[in-house]
Amino acid sequence: MPNRYQQCSKESLLVPEYPFLRQDWLQAFVSSGAVAPAGPGDGSGWQDLSVRDARGEYLLPLYRKLHSWGEYVFDQSWARAYARHGLDYYPKLITAVPYTPITGPRWVLPPGVTDAAGWLWPQVEAALADRQASGWHLLFPDDRARQALADLPLVARQACHFRWFNRDYRSFDDFLAALVSRKRKSLRRERVRITEQGLRIERAAGEAIPDDWWQAFYPCYADTYLRRGQAPYLSEGFFRALRAHLPGQLMLVAAFDDDPTLPVAMALYLFDDERLYGRYWGALRDYDALHFELCYYQGIEFSIERGLQEFDPGVQGEHKLLRGFEPVITWSLHHLVEPAFQRAVAEFCREEAVAVAAYQAEARTLLPFRHP
Repeated sequence: MPNRYQQCSKESLLVPEYPFLRQDWLQAFVSSGAVAPAGPGDGSGWQDLSVRDARGEYLLPLYRKLHSWGEYVFDQSWARAYARHGLDYYPKLITAVPYTPITGPRWVLPPGVTDAAGWLWPQVEAALADRQASGWHLLFPDDRARQALADLPLVARQACHFRWFNRDYRSFDDFLAALVSRKRKSLRRERVRITEQGLRIERAAGEAIPDDWWQAFYPCYADTYLRRGQAPYLSEGFFRALRAHLPGQLMLVAAFDDDPTLPVAMALYLFDDERLYGRYWGALRDYDALHFELCYYQGIEFSIERGLQEFDPGVQGEHKLLRGFEPVITWSLHHLVEPAFQRAVAEFCREEAVAVAAYQAEARTLLPFRHP
């Protein structure tokens, strides 16, 4: 399948409306307080130093970090190694979509600029020197972005995530038909458990999402964090901003129990015209198989109905394999100013890549699909 994302211009980059580089998405983190604006304060541990055009639109998302939370590329062991040698790992700089481990393009080139590396690297070097940062980290770039920076002094790191691919399925049952009998029965049984527990599931997208669903969503989302004794990464204001500025790319799934008007669990997705992205979910009560229904099966159904080619449900979780999500390699690129640590990280990433490849190969043996 051809990649229709941009190579050299803003206009072509945002076809087909990849949501995570849109001004409204990135600015929502700042306006809601999840990311601090450039200035003396950075209480969230994220400070927005992004390169913007004359209109204030994001060209290169760039953040000064005082920790490694909300990145989903785990480098805490690198920070500990720095500390053992009496060096500061923080602050560091990252180019990423905050709190969003989704692969995609990572910059928008100004009009007339075609050399991504030649435009980007001087700005990164200047920011590293100005902020006295330990290094720069580019998280979850797509293949075009990685290839554009291939000649820069960057170390490539791999990880394994899971994605569902639409093999021209006509319905959810058509998808199930591609599975071995035992797994097909298991998935059907999980879906039956939803109705056996008296739950009703509804799905709505865009302007069709009811107002009362939005009012019910945040308590569900927050509960996911509060159960682990953590404060939610994102505030209710962040989701209000999404609703106001990106309504056409949002989809909500709601589960109802005793009260036919008050959801007891919800899942929020984003989508463009090729992909569905599962992002946030939560349940106020515990139900058997409800997470699978709201976060996987409803997303698969929506993707089939819309003709979307891929569904990225979020990071981690081998349980996705048994539900038809395939292991794929994701990437990050790293540059550490201290040469000795750059060499050490390069060796670490080479060894880690061998383990990641073995993990992916083993994971593929667990997929539930019938062999052709």
